Amino acid sequence: MTDMRKGAALLAGLALVLAACGGADDEAAPAPEPAPETETAEVEETDPCAVDQLPLYAAGTLTVATGSEVYPPWMMDNDPAGGMGFENGLVYALAEEMGFTADQVSWVGTEFFEAIAPGAKEYDFNIQQYSITPERTEVVSFSAPYYEPDKAIIALPDSAIASATSFDELRAAEWGATIGTTDLDYLENVIGIEDVAVFNDQAAVFLALSAGEIDATVAAIPTALFVTAVQAPDSSIVALLPKDANDAGLGMLFEKDSALIPCVDAALERLYADGAVDALVAEWLLPAEDIAYITE
Repeated sequence: MTDMRKGAALLAGLALVLAACGGADDEAAPAPEPAPETETAEVEETDPCAVDQLPLYAAGTLTVATGSEVYPPWMMDNDPAGGMGFENGLVYALAEEMGFTADQVSWVGTEFFEAIAPGAKEYDFNIQQYSITPERTEVVSFSAPYYEPDKAIIALPDSAIASATSFDELRAAEWGATIGTTDLDYLENVIGIEDVAVFNDQAAVFLALSAGEIDATVAAIPTALFVTAVQAPDSSIVALLPKDANDAGLGMLFEKDSALIPCVDAALERLYADGAVDALVAEWLLPAEDIAYITE
């Protein structure tokens, strides 16, 4: 009787164990909840050439330097802000292309050689017919060229040089030029003038020309147009000369390695592409009459 009770108890215990195991298998564990979907953040690309991103001398303002006095046809009426003339017309077109309004352009006056000196600049760029040269790029930086002018010979109309047709005839004349300019380099290195009379500024050159102390000088065509109309009205443009292959043209002058240059160059390229620069050149910088070229 005792063995039977033990067997029954054993079977009952085994049944309980099997029931417990069966319950665990029959009742499925709840499925894990799916992980929440992660949203991909949309990152807006910042335009480095947007006005509020530009490394400007004064926030929100394009500060442009030019001569303490300005002259036609580069700028008219000694008034850069008036917008009449080639260089200030170009600046306002460039400013608009970059996203500035006209009243966000501020002008400051500087002396020509002051701007070429190394060091920090109290403006964003300077525009006053600066030729891009290797020597200058050692201490300042330039934009892409905005104009590449031919040279013009300025002489008195009764001068022997007025009828010259070759570089050999030009070398026989007495020449003058301003110290430190590409005009002086042109006379010495392109035409081959060995003894150029050197003056401190252009006004002194033109006084010497009118007084007969020199026979002729050279200048970029736009400058020559102003000289013969205003500064030395007794002189005239007697011939044109080819561009200097070593002269990269005129560029806007910046503090060395300015981060603003790529944005200015991009805007200038767009102005060239849509014909705006050529229209300004045609309006302000070309002589009305045909003038003979001397090429060698």
